[in-house]
Amino acid sequence: MLEIKDLHVSYGMIEAIKGISFRVDDGEIVTLIGANGAGKTTAMHAISGLIRPDSGQIILNGQDLSKVQPHKILKLGLSQVPEGRRIFAGQTVEENLFLGAYIRNDREKTLNDLDTVFELFPRLKERRSQRAGTLSGGEQQMLAMGRALMSNPSILLLDEPSMGLSPLLVSEIFRIIDEINKKGTTVLLVEQNAKRALQIADRAYVLETGLITLEGTGDELSHDERVKAAYLGG
Repeated sequence: MLEIKDLHVSYGMIEAIKGISFRVDDGEIVTLIGANGAGKTTAMHAISGLIRPDSGQIILNGQDLSKVQPHKILKLGLSQVPEGRRIFAGQTVEENLFLGAYIRNDREKTLNDLDTVFELFPRLKERRSQRAGTLSGGEQQMLAMGRALMSNPSILLLDEPSMGLSPLLVSEIFRIIDEINKKGTTVLLVEQNAKRALQIADRAYVLETGLITLEGTGDELSHDERVKAAYLGG
């Protein structure tokens, strides 16, 4: 579904991504793990069109996205949940969700997808008329994920969805990611919580200072001594 070929991305004189290549197959959960500053978020922003790569290809279902505008990438079925949630604090939960569907004109299916989001996130349904800025951190993360799903993506990019959440909410978020995938949405996950990410990932890549240094199945990397030493606490 998604293939990254020899991607290079720079900020001024600093090369943040140094020629990475990886793929995400239809129906998979693929995770990128790595330390802060490894280039994970930069890669996600390049894929979703928020920054332009210096060179390389980003191919979604056979189409090169490297020069496509972000709103057009969204229409092609790729939606990103950004790090830090970026919800519209002054709008209600329901208004935030409908903003996620702004590219659509199929009202009946949009309303059906709203029901699906409320099934995935019952708390959002309970708070549908509440201003988003008054939600807890975990609820705001659920809202950001629900908003992205309202565009009806074929592939969902998740950037640090567990950041700042309690262990109980982290477990809930990962359970929901797995459920979203089982319902048919392909997932590319960037996550510092390597242990949890590898538990649900079909395949995984380790990103270090802009380079992919390891790849394998989630299970293979969770048992790799180098990964265990660097990211899993021993």
